[in-house]
Amino acid sequence: MIRFVRLLEKPEIKEMAASWFHEKWGVPEEAYLACMDECQNHRTEYGWYLALDGERIAGGLGVIQNDFHDRKDLYPNICAVYTEEPYRGQGIAGTLLNLAMEDLRHSGISPVYLVTDLTGFYERYGWEFLGMVREEGEPGQIRMYVHR
Repeated sequence: MIRFVRLLEKPEIKEMAASWFHEKWGVPEEAYLACMDECQNHRTEYGWYLALDGERIAGGLGVIQNDFHDRKDLYPNICAVYTEEPYRGQGIAGTLLNLAMEDLRHSGISPVYLVTDLTGFYERYGWEFLGMVREEGEPGQIRMYVHR
C-alpha cells in the first residue's frame, strides 16, 4: 500500500530521498540535501513529498525557488516530479502534486509554477500552460505551467 509523506514527517530518510532524486534527475545529491535541510530547519515554506511502498520510494517531488530556468520572477516551482515505472498510471504523481499544492495554499503561496517537456499530463491536475522559458545551460526552451 502506498503512503504519501512529507519529508518533514520522516526526516530519517532524507539521505535516501536525496540519492533517489539524484538517480532520477542527475542533479548532485548535495543540492537536494541543501534544499531538504532548508525545509527541515524551517527556513522555507517549501517542502519535499514522497510516495512510499514500504520503505521503497515509488515517487516524489519537491518545491523549490527556481527549477533551472531564466524566469526567476516566477516562483516557487514544483520540481523533480517522478514516479517509478511499475507504479505509473495509479495517480501517484497527481496525489503528490495535490498534497504539495494543499500545503502551499495553506501557507498562502499562490500561484505555483513548473517546467516540463510533457504535454497533456499536468493539465489533468489543474495546471495551465503559461508559455515557453529558457532552461539554464540549454539552447532551447521548455514548457512552463502555472497553478493558481
